[in-house]
Amino acid sequence: MSHNDVPETFSAVSRVARTDPGRFEMSISPEWTIGGKPNGGYLLAALARAATEDSPHDNVLAASAHYLHAPDPGAASIETEVLRTGRSASQVRARLIQNGKPCIEALTTIGTLEPDTKPYWTEGLPASEMRDRDSAVRIPGTSPTGAVIAIMDQVDLRIDREDAAFSVGKPRGVGELNGWLELPGGENFDPLSLLYAVDSFPPATLDIELTGWVPTLELTAYIRALPAPGPVRVRQKARLIDAQKVDEACFVWDSTGRLVAQATQLAAIRLG
Repeated sequence: MSHNDVPETFSAVSRVARTDPGRFEMSISPEWTIGGKPNGGYLLAALARAATEDSPHDNVLAASAHYLHAPDPGAASIETEVLRTGRSASQVRARLIQNGKPCIEALTTIGTLEPDTKPYWTEGLPASEMRDRDSAVRIPGTSPTGAVIAIMDQVDLRIDREDAAFSVGKPRGVGELNGWLELPGGENFDPLSLLYAVDSFPPATLDIELTGWVPTLELTAYIRALPAPGPVRVRQKARLIDAQKVDEACFVWDSTGRLVAQATQLAAIRLG
Protein backbone atom coordinates (compact mmCIF):
# COMPACT_ATOMS: atom_id res chain seq x y z
CA MET A 1 0.00 0.00 0.00
CA SER A 2 1.08 3.61 -0.45
CA HIS A 3 1.35 6.14 2.35
CA ASN A 4 -1.76 7.84 0.96
CA ASP A 5 -3.94 4.80 1.56
CA VAL A 6 -5.77 4.04 4.79
CA PRO A 7 -3.31 2.16 7.04
CA GLU A 8 -4.00 -1.50 7.65
CA THR A 9 -4.89 -2.55 11.16
CA PHE A 10 -2.27 -4.08 13.39
CA SER A 11 -4.19 -7.35 13.39
CA ALA A 12 -3.93 -7.42 9.60
CA VAL A 13 -0.21 -6.64 9.28
CA SER A 14 0.71 -9.15 12.03
CA ARG A 15 -1.51 -11.92 10.65
CA VAL A 16 -0.02 -15.41 10.39
CA ALA A 17 -1.37 -18.38 8.44
CA ARG A 18 -0.75 -22.00 9.43
CA THR A 19 0.65 -24.12 6.60
CA ASP A 20 1.70 -27.25 8.53
CA PRO A 21 1.87 -28.36 12.16
CA GLY A 22 4.29 -25.98 13.85
CA ARG A 23 4.74 -23.85 10.75
CA PHE A 24 3.18 -20.52 9.73
CA GLU A 25 3.66 -17.98 6.97
CA MET A 26 3.44 -14.19 7.22
CA SER A 27 4.02 -11.17 5.03
CA ILE A 28 6.21 -8.56 6.72
CA SER A 29 4.72 -5.16 5.91
CA PRO A 30 6.99 -2.55 4.30
CA GLU A 31 4.94 0.09 6.09
CA TRP A 32 5.97 -1.12 9.56
CA THR A 33 9.64 -0.34 9.08
CA ILE A 34 12.34 2.00 10.35
CA GLY A 35 14.92 2.83 7.72
CA GLY A 36 13.56 -0.05 5.63
CA LYS A 37 13.82 -2.64 8.42
CA PRO A 38 10.74 -3.95 10.26
CA ASN A 39 10.14 -2.93 13.86
CA GLY A 40 11.21 -5.60 16.36
CA GLY A 41 8.13 -5.37 18.56
CA TYR A 42 5.88 -5.79 15.53
CA LEU A 43 7.75 -8.96 14.56
CA LEU A 44 7.67 -10.28 18.13
CA ALA A 45 3.89 -9.82 18.14
CA ALA A 46 3.62 -11.96 14.99
CA LEU A 47 5.79 -14.65 16.59
CA ALA A 48 3.62 -14.57 19.72
CA ARG A 49 0.50 -14.79 17.57
CA ALA A 50 1.81 -18.04 16.05
CA ALA A 51 2.84 -19.32 19.49
CA THR A 52 -0.64 -18.59 20.85
CA GLU A 53 -2.17 -20.55 17.96
CA ASP A 54 -0.20 -23.58 19.19
CA SER A 55 -1.22 -23.13 22.85
CA PRO A 56 -4.44 -24.14 24.62
CA HIS A 57 -4.27 -20.79 26.43
CA ASP A 58 -5.35 -17.41 25.07
CA ASN A 59 -2.95 -14.64 26.05
CA VAL A 60 0.77 -14.06 25.84
CA LEU A 61 2.11 -13.30 29.32
CA ALA A 62 5.83 -13.04 28.61
CA ALA A 63 8.05 -13.04 25.56
CA SER A 64 11.81 -12.85 25.17
CA ALA A 65 13.37 -12.43 21.75
CA HIS A 66 16.92 -12.42 20.42
CA TYR A 67 17.32 -10.59 17.13
CA LEU A 68 19.83 -12.47 15.00
CA HIS A 69 19.38 -10.90 11.58
CA ALA A 70 17.08 -8.10 10.44
CA PRO A 71 14.61 -9.47 7.88
CA ASP A 72 13.31 -7.51 4.91
CA PRO A 73 9.69 -6.75 4.13
CA GLY A 74 8.02 -9.62 2.31
CA ALA A 75 7.37 -13.30 2.84
CA ALA A 76 8.72 -15.00 5.96
CA SER A 77 7.98 -18.21 7.84
CA ILE A 78 7.54 -18.92 11.54
CA GLU A 79 8.33 -22.25 13.17
CA THR A 80 6.91 -23.07 16.60
CA GLU A 81 7.69 -25.75 19.17
CA VAL A 82 5.57 -26.40 22.25
CA LEU A 83 8.01 -26.90 25.11
CA ARG A 84 5.48 -27.46 27.89
CA THR A 85 1.74 -27.36 28.40
CA GLY A 86 0.38 -26.87 31.91
CA ARG A 87 -2.98 -26.07 33.44
CA SER A 88 -2.34 -22.35 33.83
CA ALA A 89 0.36 -21.66 31.24
CA SER A 90 2.30 -23.13 28.36
CA GLN A 91 5.73 -22.33 26.96
CA VAL A 92 6.25 -22.14 23.20
CA ARG A 93 9.41 -21.44 21.22
CA ALA A 94 9.01 -19.47 17.97
CA ARG A 95 11.54 -18.72 15.23
CA LEU A 96 11.18 -16.33 12.30
CA ILE A 97 12.99 -17.44 9.15
CA GLN A 98 13.46 -15.66 5.84
CA ASN A 99 15.23 -17.13 2.82
CA GLY A 100 16.45 -20.01 4.97
CA LYS A 101 18.14 -17.69 7.50
CA PRO A 102 16.99 -17.53 11.16
CA CYS A 103 16.14 -13.92 11.99
CA ILE A 104 14.52 -13.99 15.45
CA GLU A 105 14.46 -16.60 18.22
CA ALA A 106 11.73 -16.13 20.82
CA LEU A 107 10.47 -17.91 23.92
CA THR A 108 6.92 -17.19 25.02
CA THR A 109 4.74 -17.99 28.00
CA ILE A 110 1.06 -18.21 27.11
CA GLY A 111 -1.64 -18.12 29.78
CA THR A 112 -4.92 -16.41 30.56
CA LEU A 113 -5.47 -12.82 31.63
CA GLU A 114 -8.76 -12.38 33.45
CA PRO A 115 -10.84 -9.24 32.83
CA ASP A 116 -11.90 -6.95 35.67
CA THR A 117 -9.01 -7.88 37.96
CA LYS A 118 -7.18 -5.32 40.08
CA PRO A 119 -3.50 -5.20 41.06
CA TYR A 120 -2.69 -6.31 44.60
CA TRP A 121 0.41 -4.06 45.08
CA THR A 122 1.82 -1.28 42.90
CA GLU A 123 4.35 0.54 45.09
CA GLY A 124 7.31 -0.68 43.01
CA LEU A 125 6.10 1.06 39.86
CA PRO A 126 7.23 4.44 38.57
CA ALA A 127 4.66 7.19 38.84
CA SER A 128 2.61 7.83 35.71
CA GLU A 129 2.20 11.55 35.09
CA MET A 130 -1.00 12.05 33.10
CA ARG A 131 -0.02 14.91 30.80
CA ASP A 132 -2.14 16.34 27.98
CA ARG A 133 -2.14 14.17 24.85
CA ASP A 134 -3.46 16.94 22.62
CA SER A 135 -0.39 19.12 23.26
CA ALA A 136 2.08 16.28 22.62
CA VAL A 137 4.24 16.32 19.47
CA ARG A 138 3.34 13.72 16.85
CA ILE A 139 6.41 11.96 15.45
CA PRO A 140 6.62 12.25 11.64
CA GLY A 141 7.79 9.66 9.12
CA THR A 142 11.29 11.16 8.93
CA SER A 143 13.69 11.29 11.89
CA PRO A 144 15.84 14.32 12.89
CA THR A 145 18.77 12.51 11.24
CA GLY A 146 16.87 12.11 7.96
CA ALA A 147 16.04 8.41 8.27
CA VAL A 148 12.71 7.27 6.82
CA ILE A 149 10.44 5.89 9.55
CA ALA A 150 7.51 4.54 7.54
CA ILE A 151 5.87 3.08 10.64
CA MET A 152 5.15 6.56 11.98
CA ASP A 153 2.81 7.14 9.05
CA GLN A 154 0.79 4.13 10.26
CA VAL A 155 0.45 4.77 13.98
CA ASP A 156 -0.29 7.91 15.99
CA LEU A 157 2.75 8.26 18.25
CA ARG A 158 3.09 11.46 20.24
CA ILE A 159 5.89 12.57 22.56
CA ASP A 160 5.12 14.91 25.44
CA ARG A 161 6.22 18.38 24.38
CA GLU A 162 8.63 18.79 27.30
CA ASP A 163 10.41 15.57 26.25
CA ALA A 164 10.53 16.32 22.50
CA ALA A 165 13.48 18.73 22.38
CA PHE A 166 15.44 16.12 20.40
CA SER A 167 13.00 16.63 17.50
CA VAL A 168 14.46 20.11 16.97
CA GLY A 169 18.05 18.94 17.49
CA LYS A 170 18.33 19.88 21.17
CA PRO A 171 18.44 16.70 23.33
CA ARG A 172 18.15 17.43 27.06
CA GLY A 173 20.47 14.68 28.30
CA VAL A 174 17.76 13.11 30.48
CA GLY A 175 17.34 9.92 28.44
CA GLU A 176 13.58 9.61 28.92
CA LEU A 177 10.63 9.92 26.55
CA ASN A 178 6.99 9.99 27.61
CA GLY A 179 4.01 10.03 25.32
CA TRP A 180 1.06 8.29 23.73
CA LEU A 181 0.47 5.56 21.16
CA GLU A 182 -2.64 4.79 19.13
CA LEU A 183 -2.97 1.96 16.61
CA PRO A 184 -4.21 2.48 13.02
CA GLY A 185 -7.94 3.00 12.73
CA GLY A 186 -8.28 3.37 16.49
CA GLU A 187 -7.96 -0.41 16.92
CA ASN A 188 -7.93 -1.31 20.60
CA PHE A 189 -4.79 -2.82 22.10
CA ASP A 190 -4.66 -6.46 23.12
CA PRO A 191 -1.85 -8.58 24.63
CA LEU A 192 -0.28 -9.12 21.19
CA SER A 193 -0.23 -5.49 20.09
CA LEU A 194 1.16 -4.54 23.51
CA LEU A 195 4.30 -6.41 22.43
CA TYR A 196 4.61 -3.80 19.72
CA ALA A 197 3.83 -0.98 22.16
CA VAL A 198 6.84 -1.80 24.37
CA ASP A 199 9.12 -1.35 21.34
CA SER A 200 7.21 1.41 19.57
CA PHE A 201 8.92 4.55 20.83
CA PRO A 202 12.07 6.13 19.42
CA PRO A 203 15.14 5.15 21.43
CA ALA A 204 15.34 7.26 24.58
CA THR A 205 18.99 7.82 23.70
CA LEU A 206 17.80 10.49 21.23
CA ASP A 207 17.24 12.59 24.34
CA ILE A 208 20.97 12.17 25.07
CA GLU A 209 22.54 12.45 21.62
CA LEU A 210 21.15 12.24 18.09
CA THR A 211 22.25 9.03 16.40
CA GLY A 212 21.27 6.70 13.61
CA TRP A 213 19.64 3.31 14.02
CA VAL A 214 19.73 1.75 17.52
CA PRO A 215 19.11 -1.94 16.70
CA THR A 216 17.61 -4.18 19.36
CA LEU A 217 19.73 -7.18 20.33
CA GLU A 218 17.37 -8.66 22.94
CA LEU A 219 13.89 -7.71 24.15
CA THR A 220 11.97 -9.13 27.11
CA ALA A 221 8.35 -8.12 27.61
CA TYR A 222 5.71 -8.84 30.24
CA ILE A 223 1.99 -8.37 29.61
CA ARG A 224 0.41 -7.60 32.97
CA ALA A 225 -3.28 -7.03 32.24
CA LEU A 226 -5.89 -6.77 29.52
CA PRO A 227 -5.86 -3.13 28.41
CA ALA A 228 -8.90 -0.89 28.45
CA PRO A 229 -9.99 0.60 25.10
CA GLY A 230 -8.16 3.68 23.85
CA PRO A 231 -4.60 4.91 23.33
CA VAL A 232 -1.87 3.82 25.73
CA ARG A 233 0.64 5.97 27.56
CA VAL A 234 4.29 4.96 27.19
CA ARG A 235 7.50 5.77 29.05
CA GLN A 236 10.82 4.81 27.46
CA LYS A 237 13.88 5.24 29.69
CA ALA A 238 17.57 4.71 28.93
CA ARG A 239 19.45 3.42 31.97
CA LEU A 240 23.08 2.78 31.03
CA ILE A 241 25.19 3.32 27.92
CA ASP A 242 28.42 1.36 28.03
CA ALA A 243 30.60 -0.49 25.49
CA GLN A 244 28.41 0.75 22.59
CA LYS A 245 25.35 -0.88 24.15
CA VAL A 246 22.35 0.66 25.87
CA ASP A 247 19.66 -0.93 28.03
CA GLU A 248 16.24 0.66 28.13
CA ALA A 249 13.13 0.12 30.23
CA CYS A 250 9.62 0.66 28.91
CA PHE A 251 6.33 1.00 30.80
CA VAL A 252 2.88 1.07 29.19
CA TRP A 253 -0.31 2.27 30.92
CA ASP A 254 -3.81 1.95 29.46
CA SER A 255 -6.43 4.69 29.30
CA THR A 256 -7.47 4.04 32.92
CA GLY A 257 -3.90 4.50 34.21
CA ARG A 258 -3.27 0.81 34.86
CA LEU A 259 0.13 -0.62 33.96
CA VAL A 260 -0.57 -3.23 31.28
CA ALA A 261 2.90 -3.99 29.87
CA GLN A 262 6.57 -3.49 30.66
CA ALA A 263 9.81 -4.43 28.97
CA THR A 264 13.57 -4.20 29.00
CA GLN A 265 15.85 -4.37 26.01
CA LEU A 266 19.51 -4.29 25.10
CA ALA A 267 20.42 -2.41 21.94
CA ALA A 268 23.55 -1.45 20.05
CA ILE A 269 24.43 2.23 19.79
CA ARG A 270 27.30 4.36 18.55
CA LEU A 271 27.81 7.72 20.21
CA GLY A 272 30.45 10.36 19.83
